[in-house]
Parts: sequence; structure tokens; C-alpha cells
Amino acid sequence: MQLDPTRPSYQKRRKSSGSANDGLLTPVTVQANATEVMKMRKVHLLLVDSNPDELRLLIELLRSAGFRVTVAFDGSQGYKRARASLPDLILMEAHMPQTDGFTACRLLKSDPATCAIPVIFLSAASGLEERLEGLQSGAVDYVLKPFEPAEVLARIRIHLKLWAPAVPVEPSSAPAGLSSDEVMVKAAVEILSRNLAHSHHLAHLARQVGAYEKKLSRIFRQHMGVTVFEFLRDERLKLARSLLLETSLSVADIADEVGFSSAANFATAFRARFQTTPTVFRETGGDPAHVPPPLDKGSNS
Repeated sequence: MQLDPTRPSYQKRRKSSGSANDGLLTPVTVQANATEVMKMRKVHLLLVDSNPDELRLLIELLRSAGFRVTVAFDGSQGYKRARASLPDLILMEAHMPQTDGFTACRLLKSDPATCAIPVIFLSAASGLEERLEGLQSGAVDYVLKPFEPAEVLARIRIHLKLWAPAVPVEPSSAPAGLSSDEVMVKAAVEILSRNLAHSHHLAHLARQVGAYEKKLSRIFRQHMGVTVFEFLRDERLKLARSLLLETSLSVADIADEVGFSSAANFATAFRARFQTTPTVFRETGGDPAHVPPPLDKGSNS
């Protein structure tokens, strides 16, 4: 079977390029030759999209190319089906109701059982900021809609070659991995650690990992032993400690670099954590033997 790119379902998805070839469609053969089909017969793709029309189009395209296709209709369902079936590659819409593709991708990349599965995003949005968000969440590629069938297949094949494991992992032999709560906490930790200087809001962080605010607070403390913001403050102070020893940045610049609102707030938090001021810590090279003991409450000095 060979798909006909001149069909209306394909025609309406083409964008005008403004070139001399506008209106001329080069026939695209989406079915590989017999040898390639045999090689790809067992390749399993997970397709995640909330749009039924998009799904029908992609399912027909991918199955005609010899792939085995599983479908999910939102990010949460896609993540769960990826954990259950361990597909070779995931093709996922970025924007979906409930759990979007970015959230699902963060969870996939935080889960040891699914972190090695390449994710390609499909999206009609062409803005740089969105593409960067998709790549930062762990995706390996981005395909803009309306897409060219040949481009989708080419990108899939490229990443299958790049990411193909030496020995395919079957779902039954995959490691148990983390619980869903542990995956959410790991994803939250990675977001915080990657953006220490940013101002974080718990509700937004929870949405980024597919949780509610109260649930994230509960499971974070359960698995990390501290609250979200206690963890964030401690990571900022650890980074600040390294910057004090390894750079010539001023204390004020370091405070700004790690996300404190002022040098005074930074100095107070640093002393509470390390029992010394940032300046003394730098002057002594971080040697506890040279750090003066805390002042007595009755001392006038």
C-alpha cells in the first residue's frame, strides 16, 4: 500500500513556501521497500495526541511505513502507556488538555524505565521559546505542523538509529523503576536544580510535573525529608559556597546568581546554614578550623 500525498487530507496540511514550486507536490512514498519493512516491522511507536483528525492521519502514515503504533490521548495517558509498553520512540503533541506534552516528557525523562526513549514533539506553534521548552524537557526533536509526511518519517528513522539500544528491552524484563510519586519528585528536583536563580511558585512547579500543589508538597517532603523551598534554599547555598571558593564574584553578585533577593538575605541564610558569613568563609578557604565560633548571646562584640 502506498499513501497518496495528493489526497485532500494531506493537501490541506501543506503550508505555502512562497517558492516557484508552490502548488506542485512531489510524490512521497511512505512505504519502505520490502527489506526495510521487514527490519522495521517490530518497531513500536507511541503516538500521543488529543486531536482525532491528527491521530487518524498519523496512524495511517506510520502503519503504512511498517511501524507498530500505540495511541494515547493526553500526556498522562501517554506516560502511563510508555511505562507499560516501553515503545522504541514517542511522537507527541506539545499542547493537550489536562496533562500537556511538556509535563509528560519531564516525567518520562525522570523515570529510569522510560528515560532512554526518544521523544519527538509535534506542534503548530513555531515560537523559539516553546521549542526550547520542549528540548529542555527532554525531547530530541521538534516537527512543526502542518507536517510533511516524508519529514516525519525521516526524523523518526534518524532518531531510531541514534537511540537504538544494543539489546531491545521488553516490558516484561524492564526494571521496576520508580513509583509515580518518586518520578514526580525527581522531575521537580531536576526543574529546581536547573533553575536555581529563578523565582519558583509551588502551584506552577506542581503543574510542570503533573501534580496538584498539595500532593507535590506531601510527596516531596515524604521522599526528600524537606519541603520544596527548604530544598531550593539549600541547593542555592551549596552553589553559593562553591562560587565563593572558585570565583572572584562579589558576595552581592553571588547572591543574585543563586537567586537571593538581596545580599543581606543571602548572608543571613548562609550563616544559618554554615555558621559563618560568606566573607569569612571565602577568606578562610572554607576551612572549618579557621571559622570563628558563634558569638555568645551576651557578647557585645
